[in-house]
Formats: sequence, C-alpha cells, structure tokens
Amino acid sequence: MALDRDSKKILYKCDKTIVFNKIHIADIDLPFCMGCSNCFRKGHATCPHNKKIQPIMDMIEESDAVIFSVPCFQGHLPGILKNFTDHMAFMLHRPRYFTKKALIISTTGGVFADSTTKALAAALTGWGFNKCYQLPITALSWNDYKPTERDLKKTSNITKKFYLDVKSGKMHVPSIGMLIPFNLFQAMCVGNKGEKEYPTEDNNFWSNYKGMRYAPGIPMTPLKRIFGWVIYLVGKKLSKIMVITYKK
Repeated sequence: MALDRDSKKILYKCDKTIVFNKIHIADIDLPFCMGCSNCFRKGHATCPHNKKIQPIMDMIEESDAVIFSVPCFQGHLPGILKNFTDHMAFMLHRPRYFTKKALIISTTGGVFADSTTKALAAALTGWGFNKCYQLPITALSWNDYKPTERDLKKTSNITKKFYLDVKSGKMHVPSIGMLIPFNLFQAMCVGNKGEKEYPTEDNNFWSNYKGMRYAPGIPMTPLKRIFGWVIYLVGKKLSKIMVITYKK
C-alpha cells in the first residue's frame, strides 16, 4: 500500500538509523490453525506450526516496535491475517509483549478501515502490547489510489507520534481492559501449578507474576492497582467454582 511507503519515508526522516525487517504473511505458507489447543495446554512450542510462527514471535520480541499493514476485507481482517492471529490466541491467556508498541495501517476503497485497525489493535492489546497507534484511511478507490494531502498529513501526524513515543521509551499505564484478564487469569491459575487432571501451561505461566497487579516495569496508578487487586479477588472466588481446562 502507498501509505506503507509514506510512513516508512516519514520514519526515515525522523531517524535515518532505523532498520526495517519485513514479513509478508502470504510468503510463509502458514497452514490453518486446527484448534488443537496445544498452545494453551502444553505451550506454544508444541503448536504443529511452531516452526513458522516462532520466527515471527522472535522478531516481534527483538524489535523496538512493529508496523502492521492490513488490508480491509469486508470491514475486518483478511483471512490470512486472522489465521495468523488465531495461532497467537494463547497470548490472550499468557500475554508477553508488555513493552512493545505498534502502528496499524489499513486502507479501504469504501468503509470500515477503522474497524479493521480496531480489530487488530484489540488482539495486540490482548497479547500485551503497551500502545497501538491506528492509521485507517478511506481511499475511495479500489485500484488507483493516490494519497491526498489530507491523508498524507494524517499519516505524517500519526507516524511521528508513534516514532516519538517509541523513541522516548515511555511505558503507558495499562487500560482497565488490560488489567482485567491479567489479574483474573493470574488469580485463577497461580495456585494450580502441578494440576494433574487438567494440566495447562497457563498454570505454569502465571506463577511468574504471583502478587503482581501487572507486568514489571509498566507504571501503575494507585487507582489502577486497587482495581487490579479487586479483579484478582474476584478471580480467587471464581477459581473455587471454575477450572480452566482444555480437555479434549
């Protein structure tokens, strides 16, 4: 997409030392997620397609930030990208990219570019991403789009905000929507390590965060800490009547 190149030019103007590593999901020939739930039960390394997924996960981990260029298909993510996010769905239970920030770009010839970027931003937030900048553009053209001055200005403003935020190293206080699953899953899993009947990697993972209201190094306001603690207590009550299981 044209705006990909424009954003890249803007970032180079901000900092000529930036190094880009690019992945086209179509090029990795990723099979469909089979819903086997191995990633949930035994860990993502046991996914039958891990050899294709792990290098991308590693690239995200090693990057300062990530740019996602997303076509808009019927007001949502295209199937090939949805398949990729399905492979990463275990991170909704075991988030990890707490210090990462993303820029999500989508253009459409009609409507719903914004719903496309929102859908991916919701997934990335669930994976732990600290901040997601969204750049939805309505192109009003299916095959001959040339960015307007208004689109270029919008692209410049959002891309620069993204760059300056990444460069600052500042971490943002997590939203309530991020605190709820973090504290809920922790409370329901942290005491279940060694579970025999319904073993799950969730139980092993959350023991690493025992007593924490959010990931270390991420700032928290006193009110957010209290909120996280309340959700944790709710999770503890739920853990007495619910078991997180992926029994087949």
